[in-house]
Amino acid sequence: MALCGAFHSFLFEYDTPRIVLIRSRKVGLVNRGVQLGILAYVIGWVFLWEKGYQETDSVVSSVTTKVKGVTLTNTSILGARIWDVADYVIPPQGENTVFVMTNVILTLNQSQGYCPELPDDQTECTVKNNCVPGYVSTHSSGIQTGKCVPYNGSINTCEVFAWCPLEDDSHIPKPAFLREAENFTLLVKNNIWYRKFNFSKRNILPTINSTYLKNCIYDAQTDPFCPIFRLGKIVEAAGQDFQEMAVEGGVMALQINWDCNLDRAASHCVPKYSFRRLDNKDSAHTVSPGYNFRFAKYYKNSDGTESRTLVKAYGIRFDIIVFGKAGKFDVIPTMINIGSGLALFGVATVLCDIVVLYCMKKRYYYREKKYKYVEDHELGVGETYGTNS
Repeated sequence: MALCGAFHSFLFEYDTPRIVLIRSRKVGLVNRGVQLGILAYVIGWVFLWEKGYQETDSVVSSVTTKVKGVTLTNTSILGARIWDVADYVIPPQGENTVFVMTNVILTLNQSQGYCPELPDDQTECTVKNNCVPGYVSTHSSGIQTGKCVPYNGSINTCEVFAWCPLEDDSHIPKPAFLREAENFTLLVKNNIWYRKFNFSKRNILPTINSTYLKNCIYDAQTDPFCPIFRLGKIVEAAGQDFQEMAVEGGVMALQINWDCNLDRAASHCVPKYSFRRLDNKDSAHTVSPGYNFRFAKYYKNSDGTESRTLVKAYGIRFDIIVFGKAGKFDVIPTMINIGSGLALFGVATVLCDIVVLYCMKKRYYYREKKYKYVEDHELGVGETYGTNS
């Protein structure tokens, strides 16, 4: 019966709002306070801070880079040698990234042949039977031949067919081989486009001429729009030490932020640069730190045999990360946000109803005044829905 009565009430009753004027300081202050808060939110946050009156678009970007710098090294193996861009920038061009070699382990004049494997728990041997012909492990330098041969005067290791002599990277040069790389410079050319507004610009601003570009170096205070960066200053701005980072390498981010208000003049749309280290440098996690890779330079000898120089390059990879958002006035988002703001004013009414009907001492009195029940005058006296006439 209760379910039937509820169904009848739902089907045959109609609710209409009733305006009740309540003279109460407490309720009046709650109402105006909530309305004032909503008004402040809509004007202050939605329109002024978030610019809710604007249509927005995300940036489309392209980046090219150019590194400059020369340094001299003098070692017993290589002698005096000049290193320029062709030697330490690998590869010459990357996609929004550039790698600068700062440290290196060189293994010269390698050729394919037979030589003892580097000693470790898996390769040291005492008799021939310790070595398995054709065996290759994850860390092998070559393929075992099955022979146990002297590595030095006190240690024997399994012989391998490989590029000999084998690389020994157990000792990384300290300080870094190319420690002068902190004085190298990086030119970043960045072109951006906002498709919705057909607006394009580049980070070499119209106010920059060729004379200024040849002499400027980025400085957050004196030259904030110069697109040429000294590598040491990039690392320093991220709170890192260049000479320490140069030993084992790492990954740096050069971030370019294009947040543009296109309701203002185009000259106000300018890049903002920031820097941070991306690879996690944590003293508690020291396994496989830094950034390195190998490549080789191959040569053909006069006797027709092939040889190579194996290079294990340590260095800093600079990732150029471009992000941003542009906004411009548009009537559609303006009207949507105004409508949403007006709808929020209904919150004040709901909150005040809760205070009046459930929290105040005279809530039963107010509830009696707010709700009024009216019977249908088309029914006869004493008749209700669901009874026979």
